[in-house]
Amino acid sequence: MSFPRLSAGAARLAAGIALLFLASVALFWPGYVQYDSLAQYGQALSGTYDDWHPPVMARLWALFGARGQAPMMLVQLAGYWAGFGALIVALAVSGRRLAALALLIVALWPPLLGWQPVVLKDTQMLAALLAATGAIGWWRVRGAAVPPIAWAVVGILLGYAMLVRANAVFAVVPFGAMLARRQGGLPRPWQAIAGGAGTLLAILIVIGLSSVINHDLLGASRSGVERTQPTYDLAGIAVHSGATEMGLSPAAITALRRKRCVRPYFWDPLGEERRCQRDVATLAAMPVATLYATWASAALRHPIAYAGHRLAHLNATDRWIVPARWPGAQPPEANEPNTMGLLEPSKAAARWQRVAGALTDLPVGWPIVWIVIAFANLPAAASRRDGSGMLAAALLVSALSLESSFAVLSIASDLRYHLWAMVATATAVALLGRRRWRLPWVALLVLVIIAGIGARLLLPTPPQTYAGMLG
Repeated sequence: MSFPRLSAGAARLAAGIALLFLASVALFWPGYVQYDSLAQYGQALSGTYDDWHPPVMARLWALFGARGQAPMMLVQLAGYWAGFGALIVALAVSGRRLAALALLIVALWPPLLGWQPVVLKDTQMLAALLAATGAIGWWRVRGAAVPPIAWAVVGILLGYAMLVRANAVFAVVPFGAMLARRQGGLPRPWQAIAGGAGTLLAILIVIGLSSVINHDLLGASRSGVERTQPTYDLAGIAVHSGATEMGLSPAAITALRRKRCVRPYFWDPLGEERRCQRDVATLAAMPVATLYATWASAALRHPIAYAGHRLAHLNATDRWIVPARWPGAQPPEANEPNTMGLLEPSKAAARWQRVAGALTDLPVGWPIVWIVIAFANLPAAASRRDGSGMLAAALLVSALSLESSFAVLSIASDLRYHLWAMVATATAVALLGRRRWRLPWVALLVLVIIAGIGARLLLPTPPQTYAGMLG
């Protein structure tokens, strides 16, 4: 594998990217931890793992010993800047300086960079996928063949990304399938159907293999996390329809309604003992197979109630018709309180995070906006036959596949779940370069933004704390 000799300008740009990596490390040192981070660090220290959080991440963390969150933050920021840096330099080498500048702006956008020093499975996934994108893009953007060693590195990165977040399979498998294509351009209808069916089958296989890897290979015990999705949806169907054949009594349904246990924002009240856990105790007592069968049956028998419940959550997680300052978007300014001696970044980092938080409520911080942008750019990317177009198509398909999965499989509305889809779409747009949008897509984007702004002006501001949202 040979690397092209960089021009003096490209070499300076690469050095500049390295300096930005070091500057971001210095600004955010030693990184942020949240509730999930503390749980995983505790597992890494104890050597006892469960599957509520990805055991592969806790296992990786354990390799660094009792050194806090800093090593994992370094992993995340290294993947982030390596991926963006490889693409930026490749674009510059190819003479596409405007695209390189656009991508640099994306990398420096405060809400995106502000989330990357937060040690979480979502940011680990983003780092791995960005690094894989950079490894492929370094060759394809320049019109060169990807060597076997690069494919091997990409395979490792994609495998880690798939294991580090449960729903990552919906982003990674389509991404890998699109990257493996030997030529660009629009496929014939039968090829598209066959490819979609093959990708769906691969997703199902990977889901099954992930369970084996997590429990048998990585030694994670079962925590019951697989019960959260059907419990959330069954409670939602019951509240919307009043039907009792799902195992919830009329008294339980009345209690769920009275205490507002089913919330579009997240499932958490149903898992809290002091709130609603006892009201769904009959679901917790069901065998897992029975619970899933009941979930599928209820969705089929009460499609309107199911659709109403899922669409309400989808709107919440896509951050469309929601109030201003919808929680869960701002990167943290401080650590979760802990007794593990984990320090937090400086006041300068907190100031950066405050700026990032202020920007998250702008339309560029709404996942729904990026979904429209991804759909609008997909036809152009799919029709391109060059390396940049093929990579852009893979990124857009990955983003849209992940976002589509939230319509069925999602129980919380944090912005961090959408970071990859937003970054993938922005990167694809930069790779495609300047192009004219068709009028219907422009009109749809304007409509989405106007409706979202109207909601933020008219709806009351929600509680700004977890306890407040929990009720």
